[in-house]
Amino acid sequence: MTGAAARVPTGTLRLWLLAIRPRTLPASIAPVLVGTALAVHDGVFQPLRFAAALAGSILIQIGTNLANDYSDARRGADREDRLGPVRVTAGGLMPPRRVLAGAWVAFAAAVGCGLYLTAVAGIWVLVIGVASILAGVLYTGGPRPYGYAGLGELFVFVFFGLVAVGGSYYVQTERLSTASLLLAVPVGLLAAAILVVNNVRDLESDRRAGKITLAVRLGRRRTRRLYMACVATALVLPGVYVAAGELPPPTLASLLAAPLAPAPLRAVASATDGPTLNQALAATGRLLAVHSALLAVGLLVA
Repeated sequence: MTGAAARVPTGTLRLWLLAIRPRTLPASIAPVLVGTALAVHDGVFQPLRFAAALAGSILIQIGTNLANDYSDARRGADREDRLGPVRVTAGGLMPPRRVLAGAWVAFAAAVGCGLYLTAVAGIWVLVIGVASILAGVLYTGGPRPYGYAGLGELFVFVFFGLVAVGGSYYVQTERLSTASLLLAVPVGLLAAAILVVNNVRDLESDRRAGKITLAVRLGRRRTRRLYMACVATALVLPGVYVAAGELPPPTLASLLAAPLAPAPLRAVASATDGPTLNQALAATGRLLAVHSALLAVGLLVA
């Protein structure tokens, strides 16, 4: 194994934590916080629905990460020359069947959350949940995984932005609003930016493995520009919405997250080594978490 494997933690719990990729979990938490905060702003808050939506979103993200770990290993994409953290399946740290079983356990638990939400909020919640799980499985699984066709960032934007924010608002209010869809855009852009960093880091190893991500299609320079555009647009949009009268002024608090952006922007713009880009990925997750939390706080105090 490579040097990455030498730094792998030991112990079953630590291996599972490595497998579920905690640095990516802000992408599943942030949209639920924003969608629910908007519902509270509109006068509706149902705690059990919020808890079920949050748990379901996190479980789908965990299931997706485990399914990706399993599928990429089977397809030979997680090679020893990749720059990211070692994957538990490809690294021989867990039996493939155990990783796949973990994915299905996470998805099954998410289904349980979804069934409750369907019972209280209607059949559309079930449709959203099934589509989200299918998107997680087919990211790198199935006969024609969309993650191998350069569509990963688009699906992340749709499911961790539009679907997750709009769906979280819907389970509270049982309707959609213009504001819920507008707020989904910056959340989805920052969630997609996490994957952009991941794919910039793995560009060369993905190309050698035949994994045609968006970064492989665009090349390093244009993918770096895409990352910058995602981050910059996400930071600017709340101000545009406030100026247009679509959001209350306190949501401008999200601008306080801007100081977290320069470090990952610089790293993605210039770095090619794994450790620096791994830090940039984690920093992008923190930016998403803080930006979304500040949006939520702005909605709650408005």
